[in-house]
Parts: sequence; structure tokens; C-alpha cells
Amino acid sequence: MTDPLARLIPEARAFLTELAANNSRDWFTLHKARYDAGLKTPALILLDQIAAHLGPGTATKLFRPQRDVRFSKDKTPYNTHLHLLWTTPDGAQYFFGLSSNYVTSGGGRMGFDAAALARYRDRLPALGPALQAEINALTAQGARLSEPELKRPAPPISPGDPLADLARRKSLSLWFDHDAGLTDVLAHLTSDFDRLKPFQAALSALLAD
Repeated sequence: MTDPLARLIPEARAFLTELAANNSRDWFTLHKARYDAGLKTPALILLDQIAAHLGPGTATKLFRPQRDVRFSKDKTPYNTHLHLLWTTPDGAQYFFGLSSNYVTSGGGRMGFDAAALARYRDRLPALGPALQAEINALTAQGARLSEPELKRPAPPISPGDPLADLARRKSLSLWFDHDAGLTDVLAHLTSDFDRLKPFQAALSALLAD
């Protein structure tokens, strides 16, 4: 029996490339069976298998193909990417995304709520060095660090402090960019997410209630 995950990346990239050139409800409706078979079904399988690896209580999400166009000048109805999300009971988030021009995995937090942000800033002087060490270890291995939201560090961290970059953040994530020819997506994501676990634990220590 053919592995349903074996063709996920090439099938998704081909479908999404065609969708980008034909982004209409008529085209998508005509090709919905192809989307379901080549993208949605294997994505749901991947969500379940990775969730089992991450542990009990891990929540999963397959993002909808439809775009929210209510407040956008771009009225094309469909996203030209496929995005998956796993959230563990402690709030750690793991991501997988692909489109016609990227294949990427990552982890962290896409945004801190107000209470978590206050805890993060309060604990940063004591716990930030351990988090920065995990970030440094992963970026040395080729991981890509998300951009900070603020121009200046939030108090009590001052500009020039070794923790200044962390104090400029309202979210934090690290990413592994993959070649489009990536094979065995389950093995690669399992490896990527295992590499991210020490970073996730250090970040959770700053954010936990």
C-alpha cells in the first residue's frame, strides 16, 4: 500500500502552484477531490501521527484553505499554502507549512497574550540566559529566528543588554527551512520537533502561569 504521506509535499506544491494561477471558487470546486486526496487527507494523517509523538493532550489544527477576505484588498478566495499546527498541553506550538516556494517547520509561540507577556518580561532577567542559550544552539545548526516586534527592548532590559533581542518580542519562534525535494516528512518533522523541545521548555518556563 502506498504511504499517504510519501507524495504530500510534491502533490501539495503542484496543487498550490496551479491554485495560485487559478485562484477562484470555480477552479477549486472543480479540483476539490484532488485537494482532499492529495493535501487534506495526508495532512490529517500527519497531524495525528505527530500528535502521538508529541504526547497525550496535544491538540491539532489544519488551517482552512479559504481566506478571510473581509478586511483585505486582496479578494482571492483561497490560501496558496498548507499550514498545520500542534499545541501541547503546556502551550508549546509546533508548525509545518508548505507552498509553491517554501517547505518549513518550526516551533515556539506565535503570540503572547497580555498576562503571558507580563510574566515573560518579569522572568526574563533570571531565565532569559537559558532561553538565549537554546536559541544560540539552534541557530548555530541553521535554524531561522523570527523577527522581534519592537524596536527597543521592554523594561527592565536596556539596549545593549545580552537579552535585548528577547526583550523586543511579543512572540518567539524558530524555523527549519527545507529543500522542496524533502522526503519522509514524518521522520523530518519528528527530528525537527525533538530538536526544538529544549527551546520550548526554556520558553515555557518564562510564560507558564
